[in-house]
This record gives sequence, C-alpha cells and structure tokens, in this order.
Amino acid sequence: MKSYNEKRDFSKTKEPKDGPSKKANKQPIFVIQKHDATNLHYDFRLEIDNTLKSWSVPKGPSTDPSVKRMAIPTEDHPMAYADFEGVIPQGEYGGGTVMIWDTGTIESNKKDDDGNIISLEDSFQAGSIEVTLHGEKLKGGYNLVEMKGGKMKGNWLLMKQDDPEADARRNPVNTETKSVVSGRSLKQIEQEEKEE
Repeated sequence: MKSYNEKRDFSKTKEPKDGPSKKANKQPIFVIQKHDATNLHYDFRLEIDNTLKSWSVPKGPSTDPSVKRMAIPTEDHPMAYADFEGVIPQGEYGGGTVMIWDTGTIESNKKDDDGNIISLEDSFQAGSIEVTLHGEKLKGGYNLVEMKGGKMKGNWLLMKQDDPEADARRNPVNTETKSVVSGRSLKQIEQEEKEE
C-alpha cells in the first residue's frame, strides 16, 4: 500500500486512504473501474490477500475468447477503493473521472495436477490466474497471464475463457457504458462532482 499512498495527496483527492470495502462478502471481490485519465482505460482489480491487485486494461475486457487484452500491472489498491466512484483532481496522480463499471465476486478456478483448486495468492505469484467472475456485466471464466519474456515482459494478458458466458458478438465496453452502482455515465459523474 506504500506505493499507492505515496502517489496521492489525500488533502486533494477523495480517493480512500485505506480500509475495507463496504461490499462485505465471504467471497473475494473484483471491481472494474472505467477511468478517463490521460487515456481512457479500465482498471481491472481482483481481491487477493486482502488487497486489490490491479491492472490497467487500455481496451477494456472482452467477452470474445479469441481476443487477448493487454493488462499493465499497477500498484496495489486498498479494499476501500472498490467503492470509489468520482473525480480525481487534475494534476493529481490518475487525474480524471472514475466509474465503477462492473463489480461482483470471484473464485479461483485454476487447478493443480491433482484437480485441487489453487489459491488466488499462489496463482498471482505464479503469474497465471484463472477466475470465475460473478459480476453484473461480466460473468464466467477469465485468465490473466504474465508475459515472461520479450518486449512485453512484466505485462499480463487478460482473456475470456471459452465457456457458456463467452460471446464473440457482444461488446460490453461499447454498449454497456453506465456505472453498475449509480447508473451514471462518466460525463454525469464529472458534472455532478462539479456541482457539489
């Protein structure tokens, strides 16, 4: 959390300093935040070891198993960040509007050679995560795989598993543009913050 705290001036931003998410759940959670900063992107966050492991996905997640999306790792975020929707002031790290685009629970579906489920912590350390998302917009299996070599070493790939929830024709990034918690668009979130 040190890297997260060092990048932010909490006297200027409404981002949470620390603390739990309001989404008290026995299952680990995920949140995907649409973030209109320098470039529009999607922050893909998974609860692993009581923190939100985070990746920036420039093109957003896909429901098409043939599509691989670049996922650039960013600093861990506190669990309370799963509830953050609002505007980060310009000039601050990540300045721009943040929307909770999707959220829900996750479960690891990666298995070892004996058929036992591998924990999310161990999967993350190994650089290969397989999860089932139980979200409002995204459901079913997704893989995150760390690239171990070449120019893209250290980045990850986000891919939809080929399961009943896969749909090559669906494009939720373009068609499902409102917040799952407030029903607002990015513009509405920004406008309402200005009026406060």
